Amino acid sequence: MSPDLKYLLFSTILCFVQVLVAASGANSQVGLNTLAGNREGLPDMTGWAGRAKRAHLNMIENLVLFAALVLIAAAAGKANATTAMGAMIFFWARLAYAIIYLIGIPWLRTIAWFIAVIGMAMIAWTLLQAL
Repeated sequence: MSPDLKYLLFSTILCFVQVLVAASGANSQVGLNTLAGNREGLPDMTGWAGRAKRAHLNMIENLVLFAALVLIAAAAGKANATTAMGAMIFFWARLAYAIIYLIGIPWLRTIAWFIAVIGMAMIAWTLLQAL
């Protein structure tokens, strides 16, 4: 498995862990009976549970773009050291983002997000150069 695809796998697992953390937070605030229901009128999650939910939703938004870039690079045979580095940067920055967001450090969270974007930009730039 190429490094790009390895980090796509790791990122997908991270996204799954984030949904488990968010569900745990929601359970702690509203209880399992409420979560098992139709969720109509579900209150907004607050504190760490709200941050966990928002971090997970942000990961989903970014994972779609990251996955597309990695899969295009793999399918086109354009994966190389730069795309591997971009994928590695994306994963580790997203892991840091998840932890930082859960803890609640606003500006540091934004920096981690931006670093992950740089990782995606490295992959995109490599693909654009191959056109």
